[in-house]
Amino acid sequence: MLDLLSFSCPMLAQSWPSVLLGLGVLLCLGVGIGAIVALIYGNLWLQAYMADADVSMSHLVRMGFCKVNPRIVVRAKIMAAQSGMDISRQHGTSTQRVEAHYLAGGNVMGVIHSIIAANRAGIDLDFDRAAAIDLAGRDVLDAVQTSVNPKVIDCPDPHRSGKTTLSAIAKNGVELKIRARVTVRTNLLQLIGGATEETIIARVGESIISSIGSSDSHLTVLENPDMISKAVLDRGLDAQTAFAIVSIDIADIDVGENIGARLQADQAEADTRRARAMAEQRRAEAIAKEQEMKAKVAANRAQLILSEAEVPKAMADAFRAGKLHGDNAS
Repeated sequence: MLDLLSFSCPMLAQSWPSVLLGLGVLLCLGVGIGAIVALIYGNLWLQAYMADADVSMSHLVRMGFCKVNPRIVVRAKIMAAQSGMDISRQHGTSTQRVEAHYLAGGNVMGVIHSIIAANRAGIDLDFDRAAAIDLAGRDVLDAVQTSVNPKVIDCPDPHRSGKTTLSAIAKNGVELKIRARVTVRTNLLQLIGGATEETIIARVGESIISSIGSSDSHLTVLENPDMISKAVLDRGLDAQTAFAIVSIDIADIDVGENIGARLQADQAEADTRRARAMAEQRRAEAIAKEQEMKAKVAANRAQLILSEAEVPKAMADAFRAGKLHGDNAS
């Protein structure tokens, strides 16, 4: 063969050893790269392959170039596959979706755990919705757990407001101090953009105060606390929130001060002070008027004295002028 090539194409025959050397170098380079890739990713690929996790060697190599931790992705895919989740590349928890969520800064394992827990509880939660909830800053696993096992919120929350009871006043003026407990479960459909626990606490507290304020007497509330719970629950306070209210229970209720009587006493005291002030004003005005009249009397008396002093002078002038004659002269 070489003789034939040398006879037909002498130049090719001369370069043939170089070509073989190049092919050998390329082959050795390919084998070396393959060995390195197998050494780095072979264990992970084998784990994924044995678990039917649908993670190819090319995906693993690409993760290395994209700064994605392949161990997290492979572990997540294995958990998803073993739990019976849909890991198809079209609509399921595909490798690309897991990589994208990791690159977006999401908690991949938290999302997978939440989806598994939701599926076990019969809750419809796919990877895209769980990833969106996670990227929105919510703890998706805690949300699923709260949806399965409702949690209880104190109203008011002493850790947030520093208060242990709500203060409400009935129509008869008596204060009632109430502590309520609100049982809620997570509403996964409104978890993104829905109001948080603070809104639930504020709405429930406002409704309790309003319901007690519309009661004619505090005795009515003490006799039937369920009336307040049912009235508050019927208002639909969980609208546009991330939670669904299961129940509202009055945990404690105490009678406080008689605010109405105290306000009436304060008003009476204020009226008394106002009346005293007006009486003092009238007395001061009377005294001022009396002093004014005394001053006028003194002024008139002085004027009278001046006028009396002018009488002798006028009489003397009249005598001198001959206008005034005594009885003897006539």
